[in-house]
Amino acid sequence: MGRIVLFGATGYTGRLTAAALAERGAKPLLAGRSQGSLSSLADGLGGGFETAVADVGEPQAVRELLGSGDVMLSTVGPFTSWGDPAVQAAIDAGAPYIDSTGEPAFIRRVFERFGPPAAAAGAPLLTAMGYDWVPGNLAAALALTEAGDAATKVEIGYFLTGGGGGASGGTAASIAGVILEPGFAYRGGRLITEANGTRVRGYEVRGDNRPALSVSSSEHFSIPAQFPSVGDVEPFLGGFGSATRVMQAGSYAIAGLTRIPGAKSGLSQIIRRLAKGSTGGPSEGARASSGTHVVAIARDAADRPLAEVRLEGVNAYTFTAEILAWASITALAGGIEGVGALGPAQAFGIEGLQAGVADAGISRI
Repeated sequence: MGRIVLFGATGYTGRLTAAALAERGAKPLLAGRSQGSLSSLADGLGGGFETAVADVGEPQAVRELLGSGDVMLSTVGPFTSWGDPAVQAAIDAGAPYIDSTGEPAFIRRVFERFGPPAAAAGAPLLTAMGYDWVPGNLAAALALTEAGDAATKVEIGYFLTGGGGGASGGTAASIAGVILEPGFAYRGGRLITEANGTRVRGYEVRGDNRPALSVSSSEHFSIPAQFPSVGDVEPFLGGFGSATRVMQAGSYAIAGLTRIPGAKSGLSQIIRRLAKGSTGGPSEGARASSGTHVVAIARDAADRPLAEVRLEGVNAYTFTAEILAWASITALAGGIEGVGALGPAQAFGIEGLQAGVADAGISRI
């Protein structure tokens, strides 16, 4: 039988995921750049875990991590910079691939560039299999199923509850990179270019009206593939409070700046200095005091609401680690349906995904 290869095991998300896998009785191969860090992680998990040193700068070393029947589980980010070798390794091996990215440009790359060769190789690719963007995929699929054939549009809102818990260094680096990349939207039955954060919408969350910014996500690819009659897919990301309108204005400004020759390169260098990547994340206590809330609303052609689904549960990082563990164990057991780039509800079925999401700590309310 194969094994789960956890690539990027010593980063913040990687460590949480390794612990979640161990709690479920799995023994992943822990892979990363530093043997010392890998050995320390393995010892902290109780021993008995194999380790392997591999760096994204040496793609062949990444490819050699995978054997017959293995699953590639990558938490190496920012993915737009470092994610390709793990995807290519999985395709070359014909192995299932799962990652924790939330980065729109990388998600698009997986679906458009890597998806076709992965399908030919018999490899399923499950990108964005963390809090970004699994619960929204589930909520949207449930709402559209309940709405029936009259539904032509779905909107999705992601929100944090409690203290929020803060962001990891890796997340900060990923977000910093995202603001310089062109975003996308799905309207009128086609994918179009649109900067992230250019639209604002309000949602009721626990009795309060909470603003949210438009965001590019995996739902733009997965929902139309599963529900072909849906012409508009609109995900929104909350959590910015009174800064929402300021961020919207900033999004327009940055979109304009990056069209100036040389400006994007200069901004990128500044961002790389400010957002240094894997520098830790929220403590266990901070994660325990915060949670998540996701809403999806299916609408008809006249914009009338047909069905609404709400999910609520644990902190985003806690959920990400648990759903990655669940998905990779399920993949190792042959529980993925389909090949090529897939959305989570396509890969596991709506009922199967709902069970997995609940197992990871987020349930329908």
